[in-house]
Amino acid sequence: MIEVNGVTKRYGERVAVDNLTFTVRPGAVTGFLGPNGAGKSTTMRMILGLDRPTSGDVLVNGKHYAEHAAPLREVGALLEAKAVHTGRSAYHHLLAMALTHGIPRKRVDEVIDLVGLREVARKRVGSFSLGMGQRLGVAAALLGDPATLLLDEPVNGLDPEGVRWIRNLLRALAAEGRTVFVSSHLMSEMALTADHLIVVGRGKLIANASMDEFTAVGSSVRVRTQEATQLRDLLVGPDVTVDVVEPGLLQVQGLDGAAIGRVARDHYIALDELTPVTASLEEAFMDMTKDAVEYREAS
Repeated sequence: MIEVNGVTKRYGERVAVDNLTFTVRPGAVTGFLGPNGAGKSTTMRMILGLDRPTSGDVLVNGKHYAEHAAPLREVGALLEAKAVHTGRSAYHHLLAMALTHGIPRKRVDEVIDLVGLREVARKRVGSFSLGMGQRLGVAAALLGDPATLLLDEPVNGLDPEGVRWIRNLLRALAAEGRTVFVSSHLMSEMALTADHLIVVGRGKLIANASMDEFTAVGSSVRVRTQEATQLRDLLVGPDVTVDVVEPGLLQVQGLDGAAIGRVARDHYIALDELTPVTASLEEAFMDMTKDAVEYREAS
């Protein structure tokens, strides 16, 4: 479990993370989303003790990262896949990590096979493609068989087969009861992988919700009826918006199809269409973070 409690990080006058609080629980893949400059990387670095919070506290499995006697066995992380000595082979890179952390040699072979690097394990890392480097980074994160995993953009550089592999791997690790915390800019992949989402913008928490709850925010119901004007007047309320898409067609937010159907029934209004429209993760994300984007295209 990862616990971020009231964390703020300042660099001079700039506030990178602003009073951020959330918990990442085991048994689920938790996606960490936010625009560029939102504070995601800084937050992950503070979780791993690479940066110290200006205020607040961060615990991993009940302790500060530095307090764990064998941190690699507690937390596996992929923050920068290129942070490897390019003259070493993949095997010897992992072996050096294993020997300095009391991890058996056989575990090196296990993770090499797990990430699909057996054929290139003895080649120098400097010759690796971006995708191969990502696989090596995942292998290093899994080397200590940790209960908690932090992965920053793990699908970066992977081909479609590799993307599917990492998706299945993350879900399998979560199903084993591990804490899996994944940062990504690929909304389509997060929609297929994550069970829960934490969204930040300008260092502040924007959302902390299940995938279903998150996408429900931008969801609506399409209603077609010959009595659209009458139905619109009946549905509009403090938490309900009704847009006229075209004559006879309404887009309703704030009520589900069952509630709309009951209103129509009670007022003898015939409906020709009643279709739920679920927002995609990308649409929900763009709408939720529109005021927290650091760079915008000129209009």
